[in-house]
Amino acid sequence: MIGAELRKERLAAGLTQEQLAHKASVSRNYVSLLEHDQKSPTVEVLMRLCAALGIRASTLLARVEQTRRRKKRRR
Repeated sequence: MIGAELRKERLAAGLTQEQLAHKASVSRNYVSLLEHDQKSPTVEVLMRLCAALGIRASTLLARVEQTRRRKKRRR
């Protein structure tokens, strides 16, 4: 779930995976794995990614929480 929000923010910022990876000091492959929810970021990496995107980690996590709540209500 965090991957979808990261991807939305990256696209909104007009960045490629490569550009985001460079700004956050991670590999492009790792950004791809995160966006596909195949890996979960550490708090440190999440903070660096969010800083590179110009958003607060708490904002991103709040969106993830909202998405989870909506999905639970639909069940």
